[in-house]
Amino acid sequence: MKKILLLLAVFVIIGGVVAGYFYNRIYNPNVKIENEKSTYIYVEKDADFKKLVNQLTPYLKDKSSFIQLAKFKKFDTRVKPGKYEIKNGWSNNDLINYLRLGNQIEVKLVFNTVDTVEELAGKVSRQIDVDSNEVLKAILNPEFLKKNNLTKQNVGSLFIPNTYNFYFNTTAQEFLTRMEREYNRFWNNDRLQKAKALKLTSTEVSILASIVQKETVKSAERRDVAGLYLNRLRDGWKLQSDPTVVFALEQKADNNIVVRRVLYKDLEIDSPYNTYKNHGLPPGPITIPEIDAIDAVLNHSEHKYYYMCASSVKFGYHEFARGSRGHAENRRKYINWLNKQGIKR
Repeated sequence: MKKILLLLAVFVIIGGVVAGYFYNRIYNPNVKIENEKSTYIYVEKDADFKKLVNQLTPYLKDKSSFIQLAKFKKFDTRVKPGKYEIKNGWSNNDLINYLRLGNQIEVKLVFNTVDTVEELAGKVSRQIDVDSNEVLKAILNPEFLKKNNLTKQNVGSLFIPNTYNFYFNTTAQEFLTRMEREYNRFWNNDRLQKAKALKLTSTEVSILASIVQKETVKSAERRDVAGLYLNRLRDGWKLQSDPTVVFALEQKADNNIVVRRVLYKDLEIDSPYNTYKNHGLPPGPITIPEIDAIDAVLNHSEHKYYYMCASSVKFGYHEFARGSRGHAENRRKYINWLNKQGIKR
């Protein structure tokens, strides 16, 4: 009987040791993040378990115990993409249960100061797990363009620069669906009525806003610039906007050209974007306009200016004129300033 009791005691002790060993490997803290309460990992769509382990390794005190439990729970075959917040002090069980549920958190996707949809696709792909070519292909899809009554030239007007929350594993199509929804939300009845009063569509407002934005970075001046261009459109004048010529030059060039000064010869470039040769608006925006620029057009200043020239004394602003004589004087001052600065192109 003593031998049996001794044997049972040994088994109990061994069992306790084994149970304690596995308990520790499952439930004891195994995530250690130096000097932080948490950190983030981004699990890409094509990530497998091995790649995930490599991402987690800097934060695991005991990698082998994590791998062992993950395989036991069959998590090694169920890796889900997304952005995840990993918290300091978590056990292997906490970490695996969290990741296997796929409760990812959203990322902030920001885009502004983007000129073309190609640039937009690149900026989007750097913030969520989607290839830029997939985004661009979806944007230029003929069916997508037809559905939204857009063209390859003016499709940029669909996108409203802002900060949006997305899941990291958002697809190109999901991104576009969200952008359509945001566009329709932005163009509410108030804005549409203001556009109608200008005898412009929302797309045409965006095209004009893109020119206004390229003309001036000064928010306080944009309503004045918008009013000037609307005066010209209303009276059948050519817009004669230098930024449209710059855009035309950049479209024709190898993308290495930097235009700081528009020359007389540039005004002859053969392009539908050259508003010195063509009446009306160009076929599409020369940048994806910001909300501030769009609203500057819709809430433009009422004045009688038809000419403007970059100011030679107030950097970043413009000198406005009603007639050609005043404009010629403003232009002379600006050209003299350019020459003194040695700006030839």
